[in-house]
Amino acid sequence: MTPWQQQPSDRLIPDRVLLWNTAGWILFGLLPTAGGVLDRSPARQYWMFGLLALIAVCHTVTLFRPPGRFLNRRVHLGVLALVLGATSYLLDGGAAFYVVSLPQFWFYTRTPRDAVAFSGLAAALTVFGGTLGQGWSPSFRTGNTVATVVAYAVGSGLALWLHRFVGQSNERQERLTAELVLTQEELALAHQRQGAAEERERMAREIHDTLAQGFASIVVLAEAARAALTADPDRSAHQLASIEQTARENLTEARVLVGSVPVSGVAPGSVATTLRRTLDRFAQDTGLTVTAELPDIDLDQRTRVALLRCTQESLANVRKHSGASTVGVVLGEVPGGVELEITDDGNGFVVAESRGFGLDGMRRRLAELDGELTVTSSLGDGTRILATLPTPGRADPEGTR
Repeated sequence: MTPWQQQPSDRLIPDRVLLWNTAGWILFGLLPTAGGVLDRSPARQYWMFGLLALIAVCHTVTLFRPPGRFLNRRVHLGVLALVLGATSYLLDGGAAFYVVSLPQFWFYTRTPRDAVAFSGLAAALTVFGGTLGQGWSPSFRTGNTVATVVAYAVGSGLALWLHRFVGQSNERQERLTAELVLTQEELALAHQRQGAAEERERMAREIHDTLAQGFASIVVLAEAARAALTADPDRSAHQLASIEQTARENLTEARVLVGSVPVSGVAPGSVATTLRRTLDRFAQDTGLTVTAELPDIDLDQRTRVALLRCTQESLANVRKHSGASTVGVVLGEVPGGVELEITDDGNGFVVAESRGFGLDGMRRRLAELDGELTVTSSLGDGTRILATLPTPGRADPEGTR
């Protein structure tokens, strides 16, 4: 910290203001006042030089002192008022020195009341010192008196106005700062709520696409196994094995959702292997005919997961709603992306009237990857699901981008 930053006032006076004020006080206050006694008696010269040296030392100590130590501000201003009165007596008038010294009464006080009081005391002593040499019948209609009183009145009025203006500016700044802080807090809270809502939506979508679909499959398989328990024990055993496998897969997905394992159970590398396994399970569980064209395409982990979830959701809708006998799945590359087409020959539906969570969830999942979902269907004509995803980069053999 520089000496100019060790400001003796509680108010924040810019360093350059103190610098220019001190320079002006020396050039237009101390030096002219010292020069004014060069033609006076040696005794007056000694007194003047001594008084000016005293106030210069006081001013320097007040300006450069560590806060709270050495010379008190009030003491300095009291000494300054006495020196102004004494120099006014020695020069038979000291209005000029008073005018140059007037800013110090505002720089080194805590409140406007103190500044007005100290500058008023200094003005009174300056007037008294200038008239003291006139004897018992002084005339106050002198240039020194008029100049001192006018300087005090104008200076005090201007300083009070500036103090009020600065105070109002500071209040506005503090109010704007408080409003900014409040806005930032509200914005942070809104972001937090938005993040929580997005996380809840993501979790709901993951649960719907994994656990809920798995449990639905378990229910269907359990009903079929119970129905075939006496008529076809082998089929019941096969369906019970499917129930066990589905339950294990659901357990794995549940661990993924709660963070027990780092990523989804989608194998790295080609997405075709994962889709074939899903389609085979679907065909075994439902008995539907499934045709597939699944070339080996290396994709990043998020794209593979999105394609798998779309396939699982589409197959779940086929099982629950379509009444189809045949399902076709085609995976292919297009310029700058990859497409997954899933069709069935089921009952179809009116797309505009669909309000299912599954389709909305697929759209949101694809949109997060700048992808798109197109649904084409009509009553009695089956359904076509087309998922399109961009592939700005290819995954390496280990499945990283």
